[in-house]
Amino acid sequence: MKYIAPIIRILFLALFVFLLIKGNIFIWLALFGVSLLVAVVFGRLYCGYVCPMNTLMIPVEWLGKKLRIQTAATPKWLKGGYFTWISLGVSIAAMIVGKRMFHMNIPVLPIWLALSVLLTLRYKPEVFHNLVCPFGALQKVFGRFAFFSKKVDPDTCIGCKLCEKVCPSGAIAVSPDSKKAVITTALCHQCTRCTDVCPKASIRYRKARTTGN
Repeated sequence: MKYIAPIIRILFLALFVFLLIKGNIFIWLALFGVSLLVAVVFGRLYCGYVCPMNTLMIPVEWLGKKLRIQTAATPKWLKGGYFTWISLGVSIAAMIVGKRMFHMNIPVLPIWLALSVLLTLRYKPEVFHNLVCPFGALQKVFGRFAFFSKKVDPDTCIGCKLCEKVCPSGAIAVSPDSKKAVITTALCHQCTRCTDVCPKASIRYRKARTTGN
């Protein structure tokens, strides 16, 4: 799965570019709509494997760290968590107004793609994923009810925090009380980073024990 995941992401990125060039971007929006229903059962697979923004953010995160321009700080004005809904509203309004008033398709998706890259150069990916991305706002709502999700086995977890450090969405935190890692389903992209680094193979994709965790 370590190598399959990047291949899947690249294929979907290629599909996105193809639809963008062909002017069929609404097909992609339809795919996103279907992914919300998928998220209710299987979690935020769209964010982890399909989203072109996430695919580009992975190498950009590496570049930001390499250039030493990425910071762990989060802009104070984003900490309220409301901006994702504002960005969603503005994006929908832009598409409707552009189509009805100017008879044109405003390139909302490419704009957000560019913003995701620029923000990730400076900030950790979780800032864009959780506090900026308009699509992530909806994925978070539907994904919190996922029937299946990545879960940590507390009996084998040693609280090493390796999974916490590599999680791109800040979905994993080691409890200061139990010293065990806990995954927030609503934030989890269902990617493989945590499972790849876990020394005890404590993280597995399985039925969620508690809805909304």
